[in-house]
Amino acid sequence: MSLNETVSAERLHIGFFGMRNAGKSSIVNAVTGQELSVVSDIKGTTTDPVTKAMELKPLGPVVIIDTPGLDDEGELGQKRVEKAKQILAKTDIAVLVIDSTVGMSKQDYELEQLFQSKKLPYVIVFNKAELLEQRELLQDKALYASAITQEGIFELKEKLGTFAAEKKTEKTLVADLLQPDDIVILVTPIDAAAPKGRLILPQQQTIREILDNHCMALICQDTELPQMLESLKKKPKLVITDSQAFGKVSKDTPEDIMLTSFSILFARYKGDLAELIKGAAKLSCLEDGDKVLISEGCTHHRQCNDIGTVKLPGWIDAFAKAKPQFSFTSGGHFPDELQDFSLIVHCGACMLNEKEMQNRIAKAKSAGVPIVNYGIAIAHMHGILKRSLQPFPEYLAMLDRE
Repeated sequence: MSLNETVSAERLHIGFFGMRNAGKSSIVNAVTGQELSVVSDIKGTTTDPVTKAMELKPLGPVVIIDTPGLDDEGELGQKRVEKAKQILAKTDIAVLVIDSTVGMSKQDYELEQLFQSKKLPYVIVFNKAELLEQRELLQDKALYASAITQEGIFELKEKLGTFAAEKKTEKTLVADLLQPDDIVILVTPIDAAAPKGRLILPQQQTIREILDNHCMALICQDTELPQMLESLKKKPKLVITDSQAFGKVSKDTPEDIMLTSFSILFARYKGDLAELIKGAAKLSCLEDGDKVLISEGCTHHRQCNDIGTVKLPGWIDAFAKAKPQFSFTSGGHFPDELQDFSLIVHCGACMLNEKEMQNRIAKAKSAGVPIVNYGIAIAHMHGILKRSLQPFPEYLAMLDRE
């Protein structure tokens, strides 16, 4: 996969924040070398976050986010401010843009403290430096810049590049479970919810990583799995299934072949697998009226047998032998107030970046609400959670301790 083909969820997200008329959009345009955002002297020109996936040297593939001013006014202005703050949940590196002729406001200082509390790498850009007659000595995290003269833009990009290098980790979806020449079977049911003419993102990413590591990826639907297994002379190392087919695939896969799901792989890749495994226990003790939040990171057309709004609630009712109350969220929306929920069931988060998924788990943990993801929940309800964690002995040991 080339840099230009890197999916947004795998790119560093760089958020530009600040007050209205500080010149955020002008700095964004200078950094990207594109007219990404509309620029005007009128306060509040940027009314909604502007997002652009691109390749930015020396960082590589990134998502640039230009946010509305944090001092916007009125009821609509407050909604824009809240939207800007939501962007923090997915931001890997923050840029705080200050009008250097005005200086840092109370809101700017509060925002810097928020960056620090979230341990978010950030840089402060004192924009409009060409208008200053006198300059003060700045701290290490700050620099003077001018979107007009291009002063400081190179230094800003170099600083962002340094942060990017520090954040880079060599996490894998499946490569650490395999050796060259291993066979992996991917079970991908094609139903009404499957996108026509293509595979969904988790399947694409997993296939690519298998191929990159010189292993063989074989793909079939759940109905063809027995026939595929029978046709192979060499035993597969691993079977990876869509969570919806967990029950059938588990019955058809011999015990001496490791089994897991795309959702569980993504829980390990960008979530907190240990915390999500713990959350599964709550499924066994839900009671009538308990509030359960089912949250998906993407937005899609709901089918008549949709997994999030139809299948999971039905499975949970039957497993818990109770009638919980279900709430649903999708896309970028995730509630701030979680304490009224008894359980959160989250999707595999293939469309969210790691930062946003980690923030959602941390928010649930802080509210004292158990959180589990689709794959782990479905495996638990089918009585095959231990089986599905075979590839991860450290997490099996955790289950045994509990």
